Amino acid sequence: MHTHDVALAPATRRALVAGTIAIGVLVAIAVVGISVRAEVDRSQADFLVGTVYEARVVDIRVEPCEGTTIDCIGVEVRLTQGPDDGETRTLVFTADSPVTPSLGKGDRIVLSYTEGADEGFEYTYSDRQRRRVLLAAAVVFGVAVVLLGRLRGLAALGGLVVSIGTIMVFVLPAILAGYSPVLVAVLGSAAIAYIALYLAHGLNLLTTVALLGTLAALALTVLLSAVFTALAEFSGFASEEALLLGNLSAGIDMSGLILAGIVIGALGALDDVTITQASAVAELREANPTMSRTAVYASAIRIGRDHIASTVNTLALAYAGAALPLLLLFVLSEQSLGTIANSEVVATEIIRTLVGSIGLVASVPITTWLAARVVAGPTGHEHPRARRPVADDETNFWE
Repeated sequence: MHTHDVALAPATRRALVAGTIAIGVLVAIAVVGISVRAEVDRSQADFLVGTVYEARVVDIRVEPCEGTTIDCIGVEVRLTQGPDDGETRTLVFTADSPVTPSLGKGDRIVLSYTEGADEGFEYTYSDRQRRRVLLAAAVVFGVAVVLLGRLRGLAALGGLVVSIGTIMVFVLPAILAGYSPVLVAVLGSAAIAYIALYLAHGLNLLTTVALLGTLAALALTVLLSAVFTALAEFSGFASEEALLLGNLSAGIDMSGLILAGIVIGALGALDDVTITQASAVAELREANPTMSRTAVYASAIRIGRDHIASTVNTLALAYAGAALPLLLLFVLSEQSLGTIANSEVVATEIIRTLVGSIGLVASVPITTWLAARVVAGPTGHEHPRARRPVADDETNFWE
């Protein structure tokens, strides 16, 4: 986003600065306060904690299972980690089982280790080792972003790291500690918005406009999520993971967890839309400094309509893609579309998509109106200072 030296009344500038700082300080205090007091009780989840070690497949042979005529696959592996590093073990799989992994010589795999188990049963197959593939994909992604975005792309990667870190370090532990999932999600989302937006787009006026538009749309999303999840009477126990989590952590509000998921899921798309709208207003103002606020707003709204049309479809397809195996099961069951939509697991995703989309739609007029008020001159005529665009590294908003 380009930074523009816009003509802005000192009182308006002070109000934007004060409001942005005040909200940021409150969010920071709340996040730090919750983080300090959050204590996660893992005593009920000891069985989930396991030890895994890497191994390499060195030989595969097929022979009848002992005492039967069924073929078994014997996979000889050499451990490359753990107390038995360098030693070999044999894993036995049923040949015709659909869950038997398709392994070949040289494959890297992960084995679960059970200390104190009977000899020959200490190690069991857990999964393939995919770290190298994941690392390669991350490197390609990072290089592509930096090549195209340069320093701004590098800053965006930093924002991504901050977003993931905030969820892992603050949001998840705080929810497990018993704090309201909705409160934690709102605070975490606000913290992510502050850091990610300013880090990726600079400390300037238009980024602040996008931030305020994001926070306003996020507040609306929270309100609508609370209303519709209450009306739908979701239990929060639609999936096996939710049932397990509910049994392990009785203090978690499972219906609130649905709300938290909607809030966090909407944040990424909100950032995209609000930044685009604020930037569109600035570019329109620069292209034609004589445009009135009404004209700038009308033109930017037309851009926003196209953006919303594609973004809403993106959200719907993303949720449908994630739930594809479940949808296939529903089709096999030959249930009607109404019955499928009424099931809690599908209805949750429908509410998530619709409410998130409403927040996205609302973010367009909110951000566009605020940006037009800030960027466009009060009389629609060019201000002498509005003629010169300021370089990306010039940030005079906080002066």
